[in-house]
Amino acid sequence: MAVTAEQEKAVLDKVPTGLLIDGQWRASSSGATFDVEDPATGRTLLTLADATPEDGMAALDAAVAAQADWARTAPRERGEILRRAFDLVTARADEFALLMTLEMGKPLAEARGEVTYGAEFLRWFSEEAVRTSGRYSTSPDGRSRLLVSKKPVGPCLLITPWNFPLAMATRKVAPAIAAGCTMVLKPANLTPLTSSLFATVLQEAGLPAGVLNIVNTTTAGDVTGPLIEDRRLRKLSFTGSTPVGRSLLAAASKNVLRTSMELGGNAPFLVFEDADLDAAVDGAMLAKLRNMGEACTAANRFIVHESVADRFAAALAERMDAMTPARGTEDESKLGPLIDQKSRDKVHELVTAAVGDGAQAVTGGAPVTGDGYFYQATVLKDVPRTSRIMQEEIFGPVAPIITFSTEDEAVELANDTEYGLVAYVFTRDLNRGLRLGERLDTGMMGLNAGVVSNAAAPFGGVKQSGLGREGGAEGIEEYLYTQYVGIADPYAS
Repeated sequence: MAVTAEQEKAVLDKVPTGLLIDGQWRASSSGATFDVEDPATGRTLLTLADATPEDGMAALDAAVAAQADWARTAPRERGEILRRAFDLVTARADEFALLMTLEMGKPLAEARGEVTYGAEFLRWFSEEAVRTSGRYSTSPDGRSRLLVSKKPVGPCLLITPWNFPLAMATRKVAPAIAAGCTMVLKPANLTPLTSSLFATVLQEAGLPAGVLNIVNTTTAGDVTGPLIEDRRLRKLSFTGSTPVGRSLLAAASKNVLRTSMELGGNAPFLVFEDADLDAAVDGAMLAKLRNMGEACTAANRFIVHESVADRFAAALAERMDAMTPARGTEDESKLGPLIDQKSRDKVHELVTAAVGDGAQAVTGGAPVTGDGYFYQATVLKDVPRTSRIMQEEIFGPVAPIITFSTEDEAVELANDTEYGLVAYVFTRDLNRGLRLGERLDTGMMGLNAGVVSNAAAPFGGVKQSGLGREGGAEGIEEYLYTQYVGIADPYAS
């Protein structure tokens, strides 16, 4: 049943419209505001406070003031706060899903999936909070004792993107809480509402004032720049484009900040001649159309063996044709809008350039007329390897297909990119799958699977796709540093 206007209003009414600083929701110090738009209609959803540099510094002041007490909080207590937050988010799953659909555009079914995925980071790190440990040992010469422990890095700046409004917040906030770090969170101004609702859940779960502070702003550089230059900040975590990531890394080098960077992708999707084609098409639909293709993990280049390329393209096009574009709140919605006009224009520019280079549109290939920023689910074949669409991150529902004849050629094509976040491989040959895991330059690989994201696994890439890992046992390590204490020989006279 389609969502009613009353249901939309009810969930929007629960979202704070201010900045969260030291446990209080407040207006911008300048009184400035900005509108958050529904990408399916272009209509304004809510008007939020627009933070100034002074607001950003007030948020850092609060995080610094809270750091010492928060670091001394028992790991079990930090874990219990996260577990309560998991229960609360899960209980309010319908609210979070609807809010994400309204501000980001994805169909409700996908939004519900994100709630499940995003909440799992809260549960996972509630368990990891009590797992951090060190060691005590005797030095090799026997003359001293070595005490090694883990400590929170300190106040963190967390910058999240617009495409997964809940999961990108929980994936950063949960390990920081578990490790004992305080935070300033700067959500994307296109989709800030979910972070604000999530913050109210953390408050309800018992998170002390000042541990999490939120600054929504349309002038990100002006607000975050002074924070990165402030010596009290000790960590920067960013998810977004590679060019912005490079700029932030340069800024972070001044104070030698601990950094985590989850940047762009250009994921290859390899289909070998022995692959189960039905499974490969199922995987392709997940890897390409999840989030309308607006994901750094989205399959960007389909590299298909020449003997099965035509069958794969036809089967994929048939499935793509069934993806009904509609506002995510509608029953028939299978494909939501892109996030804004600029994004849709870029997708169409890449498609138009590929067709101009000689590619053939098997299906789709154009914007959807009417309200919102919808784009047709598109399959392109005979795409030249030098086409822009093979080099740039598409961030839309477009699947360009090229062919290969040998495993070596497939590996060469897959690795021919500056990025290395994720790759997908479909083959029935287990030895080949294992070889590809070793030969592909990628931080993650899906073997006969179109989705790899999992809270229990380390998410991250190599090359221009970033550094550091989120999730898994590795995730909390990004928020801890190692301290060694040398102790004199207790047997010495």
